[in-house]
Amino acid sequence: MCVLREVGQTIEPGLPGVEVLAVEMNGPDRFTVYIDHPAGVDHRLCERVTDLLRPYLREYAVDVSSPGPAPPLRTLAHFSRAEGRRVALRTDAEIRGRTRFRGELVSAGERAVTVSTGAEGKVDIPYDQIVRANLIDEG
Repeated sequence: MCVLREVGQTIEPGLPGVEVLAVEMNGPDRFTVYIDHPAGVDHRLCERVTDLLRPYLREYAVDVSSPGPAPPLRTLAHFSRAEGRRVALRTDAEIRGRTRFRGELVSAGERAVTVSTGAEGKVDIPYDQIVRANLIDEG
């Protein structure tokens, strides 16, 4: 959807340092924007992001949120920072007969991530097959 792409292009230049981690449609007239910032995400920052998105409020209900304890992983940089941590991944095609994986993110290469799933060993998962990825909250 075009709106999803536009949201990131509106926020990041308008508020330097703010990174749009994900934009998810929650219905035909509602979406949630997950943001992060090196200094953290507080209500004031969410308010500033909402102000930038005011033109969308005519057609959509907009929620702005921090990534929480299990942030989404979208970019190579996100995956690289998550090396050594537990992740949950979903793919659009089966790999070794599965589309869902949980385990330690061993490495984030240029084309794929390697996840150690325990008994199954290491699994290479190409980025272009990942439809959803999150850190697992270990707290």
